[in-house]
Amino acid sequence: MLIEPSYPKSFASDNHAGIHPAVLQAITAANSGDAPAYGGDAWTTAFERQVRLVFGEQAMGFPVFNGAGANLLSLALPLGRYDSIICPETAHVACHETGAAERLLGVKLTTIATKDGKLRPADITERLHVLGVHHEVQPKVISISQVTELGTCYTPDEIAALADVAHGAGLKLHVDGARLANAAAYLGCDFRAITTDAGVDVFSFGGTKNGAMAAEAVILLDPGLSTAVPYLRRQSLQLASKMRFISAQLTALLTDDLWLANATHANAMAQRLVSGVADLAEVEIVYPVESNAVFAALPRDAVQTLKARYRFEYWDERAGLVRWMTAFDTTPEHVDDFVADVRKAVSG
Repeated sequence: MLIEPSYPKSFASDNHAGIHPAVLQAITAANSGDAPAYGGDAWTTAFERQVRLVFGEQAMGFPVFNGAGANLLSLALPLGRYDSIICPETAHVACHETGAAERLLGVKLTTIATKDGKLRPADITERLHVLGVHHEVQPKVISISQVTELGTCYTPDEIAALADVAHGAGLKLHVDGARLANAAAYLGCDFRAITTDAGVDVFSFGGTKNGAMAAEAVILLDPGLSTAVPYLRRQSLQLASKMRFISAQLTALLTDDLWLANATHANAMAQRLVSGVADLAEVEIVYPVESNAVFAALPRDAVQTLKARYRFEYWDERAGLVRWMTAFDTTPEHVDDFVADVRKAVSG
């Protein structure tokens, strides 16, 4: 039975988008006959090979189900029982994963206030004085998001500077890469520039927000962390039995730069949205638009008018701040219709 959508195109999240046709085709192609379970299949082997081509020969890729699971597995690898994670206070691992790191890893999150969602080297060095002090949890991992939760992007140099501080103090650098593709598209660089070449140790590669369905990966660049991966992936409930269907999607995204086309389009639609409302005195764009996220402050009655027709979320309801997200399948017509309704809403 066909269920007709009750709303126009959603601007709430790129998670609301469907599956890219090429990714869906890859799933269908993998649905042929039997294949070994738990990653012993040709599709997972092809994905692992593609990871090495894209991220470098030392890179190891491990498909998982979702972004929170990818973060949890990535962070579990270097952490001990008395260690801590340094991250921005807006980090997904701190705000939107229901305390998974604290509950399941048993470690402390040291959160840092930032103006744009981005950590700086000074933020880290100020908190390293506790190293070796047995009364204090020990910083072990710096965790950043690329793209940040505020839609901003770290440059390769900014990531490299954090990696230098981390490695100089014996820490590891983790990247939550749920929207890594959008960052690379905005920065005009390849994946290696903001991961391998910048000194990242482990990161998640987000497929779901880039046109896949329940397909994420942990990419390990520090081979010294690899021993525990098979066991921790199983223990954290992120080992797929029919892994070929996850691997096939990720391979499709990493082949012929499909990830780049999807991310570039999503970013462009965000820029189109911003351009459409830029002249409105009632709409303030709060953070730089460097990805597919637009954070806007506008009158509460206008928000309520728009929310009666469109799906999007308050980011800070008290401040009238909302988040509008675009996706690989957002069309110019979707954006133009939304912009027209924004203009009507703020005009009263």
